[in-house]
Amino acid sequence: MPIIDHGDLIGDISAQLNLLRKGQPEAMRGFAQLAQASMADGAISAKHKELIALAIGITQRCSACIGYHVRALIKLGGTRQELEELLTICTYMGGGPALMYAAEALKCWDSMSADQACSATAAA
Repeated sequence: MPIIDHGDLIGDISAQLNLLRKGQPEAMRGFAQLAQASMADGAISAKHKELIALAIGITQRCSACIGYHVRALIKLGGTRQELEELLTICTYMGGGPALMYAAEALKCWDSMSADQACSATAAA
């Protein structure tokens, strides 16, 4: 598996999605509304919804999903321990291929957590 810089990947995909938003504004607005409503706090917290979304991204082998949902999970106060427990479930349900993407998710977490710590230190 190639080494992925999830920050770059998210940036590249976001740029392409911006083009799609311009070309298909109604459809993309509908998708954004669905995402916002689905991920809002409710009977299941937003953090737990991000854990679920990340698990789906891992088992569906979606590197971009890993990047987006790890970033959101960090912002919502998720912990590495929660991530690790999630990864064991992904591996249990998805086998070896999920284990490979679990490793990618750990690398993404470490990178994005370090970036956030650097940003917080710089702002202080």
